[in-house]
Amino acid sequence: MTEFVRLEVDGGIGVIRLSRPPMNALNTQVQEELRAAAHEATAREDVRAVVVYGGEKVFAAGADIKEMADMDYVGMSARARDLSSAFDAVARIPKPVVAAITGYALGGGCELALTADLRVCAEDAKLGQPEIRLGIIPGAGGTQRLPRLVGPAKAKDLIFTGRMVDAKEALEIGLVDKVVPADQVLTAAMEMVKSYAKGPAQALRAAKAAIDGGLEMDLASGLAWESQLFAGLFATADKQIGMDAFVAKEKPEFTGK
Repeated sequence: MTEFVRLEVDGGIGVIRLSRPPMNALNTQVQEELRAAAHEATAREDVRAVVVYGGEKVFAAGADIKEMADMDYVGMSARARDLSSAFDAVARIPKPVVAAITGYALGGGCELALTADLRVCAEDAKLGQPEIRLGIIPGAGGTQRLPRLVGPAKAKDLIFTGRMVDAKEALEIGLVDKVVPADQVLTAAMEMVKSYAKGPAQALRAAKAAIDGGLEMDLASGLAWESQLFAGLFATADKQIGMDAFVAKEKPEFTGK
């Protein structure tokens, strides 16, 4: 049994729920439990889409600084790889993932939100990468995922200054995709993934792999990667279900196979 992170599954949707009051500080144990939850969500066939949620008050306010304060270069050089790979396990869940952000998503909390495919946040949410104020930089993907999402200039602004952005600015710069009242964040995130949970799982997996993988390639390689994934879907049951339903002018009922 895990202490701070659990995977709750209902109706094809898996909710990775953080619960380490008061601020969901991301210490080593939380990071490893996140990794375990991500692997479980990846492996379970009854999980078709995922929501990452920190609760009604806060998403995650960052790393556990008390845990890091006395670490030296030797200690952190070994730990940093595990930290990055734990978050990467969430990013590599081959299913649609939405982050449901309440309260603060700062430092490692913002980096965790960046691992999702889409982000919905509360009207009073605050996001940012304040590591520079501690004399360090983001170490769990912030310097890599943030510029890919909002562009290098805006990412440098946020990382160089360490400032927080409110929900309005986060939406304007593309850091989040939807803003809702605080008490509707989880509901909105669940609604966003509901259609994915009933969708063609193999095609959704391929779409995510094509986009994420293609971003790391030149255009010619990305196009070749897309063609390979596209052709592979013609071996799936859902391809036949979808095309037969289209011809018959019916709504497809995908099986995920």
